Amino acid sequence: MRLKNKISLTFLLFIFLSLSIQVQAKTSPSIKLGGALRFNYNYSDWIQESKKKGGEFGFDVFRLNAKGSYKNLLFDAEYRFYSSSSGGGMLKHGWVGYQFNPKHQIQVGLNSVPFGIMPYTANNFFFNINYYLGLEDDADMGIKYIYNDQKNWEISLAFYKNSDINDFHSNKGISASRYGYDIAGRNKEVNQGNLQAIYRWGDNVKHEIGGSAQIGGIYNIDTEKTAHRSAFALHYLLSYKGWGLKTQYTTYNMSHKNSEFIVDPMDENGSNLIPNPDKNADWVEMAAYGANYNVATKADTYIVGLSYNFPINKGILDDITVYNDFSMMHKRVTGMKDSYQNVTGVLLSMGPIYTYLDYALGKNHAWLGEEWTNAFAEGGASNSWSARLNLNIGYYF
Repeated sequence: MRLKNKISLTFLLFIFLSLSIQVQAKTSPSIKLGGALRFNYNYSDWIQESKKKGGEFGFDVFRLNAKGSYKNLLFDAEYRFYSSSSGGGMLKHGWVGYQFNPKHQIQVGLNSVPFGIMPYTANNFFFNINYYLGLEDDADMGIKYIYNDQKNWEISLAFYKNSDINDFHSNKGISASRYGYDIAGRNKEVNQGNLQAIYRWGDNVKHEIGGSAQIGGIYNIDTEKTAHRSAFALHYLLSYKGWGLKTQYTTYNMSHKNSEFIVDPMDENGSNLIPNPDKNADWVEMAAYGANYNVATKADTYIVGLSYNFPINKGILDDITVYNDFSMMHKRVTGMKDSYQNVTGVLLSMGPIYTYLDYALGKNHAWLGEEWTNAFAEGGASNSWSARLNLNIGYYF
C-alpha cells in the first residue's frame, strides 16, 4: 500500500513538474536573432576613376536583427552598420507591439510606413525611384494598427509624430545618418497620417490590389510654421507560377514655409541677413546615407516590374530569378526634367547567400549619373543616360 502511495505521489509530482515546465516554456520570452553581411562591386560609366580602375569592390553593410515575443507582446528591430561615408550606424526600424488576436495588431515606435507595395516595389538591389523620394521602405516614429483577416483584406492605419528618433529639439535639422529618405535641411516631417487598404484573391493566379493615402505637415525651423504635404498611390500585383508582375502609380505634393531672410554665409559674425534665394523654391531637401539632395515638390511616379523564377535545386544553387524594373518620375514643375530608372538583373539564391547582378540605367537620377544635388529637382545639365553594373553578395543568417 505504501509502495502504491509512493508510486502515485511520484507520478503526480512528475505530472506537476512537467506541466510547470510546459507553462514556464509557454510564458517565457522568445527571441530570434539574425542579420546579414554584404559586399558590393560596381562599375559606373560616369565616373572616370571607376572606368580607369575597372570598378570598385568593397564592404556594403553589416546588419543585426532581433525579433521576439512574450505572450501577446511583440518586438522587432534592425540596426545597420555602413561605412562612415554612407552614414555609419543607423536604426532601420525598431518597435514594440501587441497581438490582440490573429487579425488585429498594433505597433509603436520606428515602424514601416504603410504606403504602396510592401515592403518595396522592386525586384532588384537598387529599389525603384519611389525609394529615393521617401515613399518606399521608409520607417517613421509613431503608432500603427494593422487588420489582417488572413484571407483577403489587410488594412493599416497609422499616425507618425515625426520622421525619426534623432532630431528632438534640434535646430540643425534631422541627421542624414538614416536608412529611409526623409525631409531634411531647415524643414522637418511632422504629424503624418497614413491609411492603406489591400485586397488579395486567387489560388493558381494570385492578385493583389491596394490603395494608399498619406497626409502630413512640413515644419520649418526658422519660421516655426507648418506647410502641408500629401501622397496617394494605387498598386496591383500578379503572381502566376514563376511569373511576377508589380505595378504602381503614385502622385505627391509638398510645400514649405521657408524663411524670407537667411544669414549671409560670407558674414563671419553671422549678423548680416540677406534675402533667402530658396524661399519660393520648387523643391525640398531630403536626406539619407549621410548626404542630402533636392527633390521636386510635385510629381507623379510610374513603376512596372516583371520577374520570372527558375527553380534549380542542383548543387549549391536553389533558384534563379530574372527581372526588369522600370520607374519614372514626372515632375509637375515647369522647367524640371523628368527622372528615369531601369534595372535589368538576376538574383541567385544559394541557401543563405543571395547574389544580385544588376545593370542599372538612370537619367536625372542622383545615384545614377554625374548630377547629385538637383537630379531629382531641375535635373542634370546633360539630360543623358548613365549606366552602372552592380554585383551585391550577401550572407544572411
